[in-house]
Amino acid sequence: MIPRTPRHHALPQRQRGAVLVLIVIALVSILMMAALALDGSHMLVNKTRLQNAVDAAALSGARTLSEMSGGNMNVAADAARTEALRVLDLNAAAPGNGELDGVSGLALVQFADSVYGPFDSLASADARYVRVTVADMPLAGFFWGVLQAFGNDIEKAVAAIATAGPSPTNPCDLAPVMVCGQSVPGTFFGFTFGQLQVLKSASHQNAGIGPGNFQLLDFGSGGKTVRQLMAGGGAICPEVGDNVQTKPGSTVGPALQGLDMRFGEQSGGNLDASQYPPDLVTTYNKTANKGSLSLNSGGSIVYGATGNGNGNGGGGKGNGGGNTGSGGEAVFADADGYITTASGIDVFDYNDWRQDTADCLSGGGGCQDNGVAERRILRVVIGQCSGTDSGTSQIPVLGFGCYFVLQPTGNGNNANIFGQFVRECASDGVPGPDPAGSYGPQIIQLYKTYLDSGDPSTDS
Repeated sequence: MIPRTPRHHALPQRQRGAVLVLIVIALVSILMMAALALDGSHMLVNKTRLQNAVDAAALSGARTLSEMSGGNMNVAADAARTEALRVLDLNAAAPGNGELDGVSGLALVQFADSVYGPFDSLASADARYVRVTVADMPLAGFFWGVLQAFGNDIEKAVAAIATAGPSPTNPCDLAPVMVCGQSVPGTFFGFTFGQLQVLKSASHQNAGIGPGNFQLLDFGSGGKTVRQLMAGGGAICPEVGDNVQTKPGSTVGPALQGLDMRFGEQSGGNLDASQYPPDLVTTYNKTANKGSLSLNSGGSIVYGATGNGNGNGGGGKGNGGGNTGSGGEAVFADADGYITTASGIDVFDYNDWRQDTADCLSGGGGCQDNGVAERRILRVVIGQCSGTDSGTSQIPVLGFGCYFVLQPTGNGNNANIFGQFVRECASDGVPGPDPAGSYGPQIIQLYKTYLDSGDPSTDS
């Protein structure tokens, strides 16, 4: 008989430790997964909150920089930085954003001439882009300490960066005015930036209309609507190459009444000043009792003329060919847009307005109580209208312009608008994909942030 080999069985009490080890390993794994899920989600949520706040700060800073660019750029940069940090604090105070508290103290606000940099804390004379950076915002840890116990010594924090600046746009906030231009190489549709320009109503002309004339755009409504739109801007969004329809000039009078609201002046029409506020700066003369531009009998622009002209009414504003007052001095604008008379009198111009606006926004005074920035700039359609008549016409759109209005139409004696075409103005509409490379209405938008190395940031 062959003896059987004895089998050895572990006693039950000797197996209890193995189960405990498995339970401990499972609990640790679950705990680490929970730490990763909870802290990771917490970081992701706050990264989104921080990025939204930084985006808003960059947009607000760029808009302020644009509005104050006519003054001292150090002052403009300080104002833009203050505005960006203020917006960060406002976002931190919003419900649910408690962990952003103090974020403005961690932020760096910089400026550059190009969206690609280099960015610096000091703004140059041509600075147009604002970059806001929060490189390291610490967050509260939940199970982060558990992860650090296994060799993870990384701080729980998030970062964000944003760049904002102007971009060309097809505007929608257009004044209901189409200005006749022409395609002339080296010019802005036949105009020169900064030069004194009078826009003459085409309504009184029997022959074809041409460059320098203006006509109203047809919104399918009467004088009341035209008056309101001229006071506040329209809501049509044509594109270059489209046709816009003009209307006869019988409503030029109400249009000019609307324009005067931008200076805080009621010249007819009973428009509500709270709905149609003035510009921040409504000054339009530097010399007492010599504040008006007009056309003399020869059709030349003069300053300080006397007489009532030959306007013929038209709802409180003349529809005639402009002033023919006596006297007055010839006026000139240099290459930088500064306007003076033949005897050297300085006329209030776009440069003065930009400086006064910058002073106003920086706390230097001179602001209208209910004023709004850039109300004296009309966003207008530039059309190819040579050879058309002054009635209803379909006019091809050449582009869009920013026209600074020098003075109210006032006095009921002309149908002319005196001003200067300027290179840029803030507007609405859809932003383009590229940084500003052309003139006209611009919209402040966010851009991909490029680091000093030239590489795009992963945090923007």
